[in-house]
Amino acid sequence: MKKCIEPGDAVVDATCGRGKDTLFLARLVGPSGKVWAFDIQPEAIESTRQHLVQAGCIKQVVLISDDHKNIGKHVKQPVNGGMFNLGYLPGGDHRLVTRAESTLAALEGILDLLVAGGRITLVCYPGHPGGAAEYEQLSKMLAALPQRQYEILETGFVNQRNAPPRLFSITKI
Repeated sequence: MKKCIEPGDAVVDATCGRGKDTLFLARLVGPSGKVWAFDIQPEAIESTRQHLVQAGCIKQVVLISDDHKNIGKHVKQPVNGGMFNLGYLPGGDHRLVTRAESTLAALEGILDLLVAGGRITLVCYPGHPGGAAEYEQLSKMLAALPQRQYEILETGFVNQRNAPPRLFSITKI
């Protein structure tokens, strides 16, 4: 992400969680940039807000308490990047997880906004309930994207037990 996001850019954190990715993005875009950070859990929004305030990076972030499938309703300008860290809120209720239908809609929405040279990272956790189905559907959708428009890399640990996470990096050409 550091290679494709610069000060002044616009980016999306589709799942702000505890705020670490949001803060990372806020520092990359700087005070002149903008981060839209989404989460459906009030606990995640508040945790992220506190993290950003402590770091002095709240001014460039818009915290949105909404499903990431609604990215297109909130973000109306081109973006240079986006991050998805799927699964459940660390330390939260593990029954509340991202769902394939919502994540697919969110990904479609952000792909429409992504500028040439922009990048999206997407971390899937196939080990939690529903995680394997989410990973499979995302993998199928990404494999079907046109090669002339996107470069998509998938990586993950092959020697770890318990369904280790998988990372997709999607770059628009």
